[in-house]
Amino acid sequence: MNWTQEAKRLFNIPQPGHFTNYRHCCECAEHDATLLAHDVDSIGLEQLGNPGWDPMCFALVGGFLYYLPALIRLTLETMEKPQERYLDQFLFHLMRDGKDNDLVRACSPEQRAFVAEFLAYLIAQYSVELDGGTYTDNLLKAYEIWSVG
Repeated sequence: MNWTQEAKRLFNIPQPGHFTNYRHCCECAEHDATLLAHDVDSIGLEQLGNPGWDPMCFALVGGFLYYLPALIRLTLETMEKPQERYLDQFLFHLMRDGKDNDLVRACSPEQRAFVAEFLAYLIAQYSVELDGGTYTDNLLKAYEIWSVG
């Protein structure tokens, strides 16, 4: 399966007019501008790869869902590059608020199943690279959250 293409199909939503509560503060406005300047195909690690300055932490649910195909792409592109691996940030976003997760509730059953299937794929495909530990624990936690009916 081409995970990125399938994510684009399932999460094919128009780009929001704004991604964050951009009037809240300068930081929200800056992250909003970054997200507005790109699309699903053009956003990359340069914009999203710094966990200390991650625009997706400020994204509203619609903005996150719009960019989910890009997050899947970045995760796949960096799985075999431990120094650049996006997986930690991806899992952080998927697990925010645990089971009481606005992102999960905003998705259709088909979208939730897709995300859970992608997480299962990562566990199966990259077990050597992940070597158990925190990655595996977080993948399993995220899988549990996203595999809800």
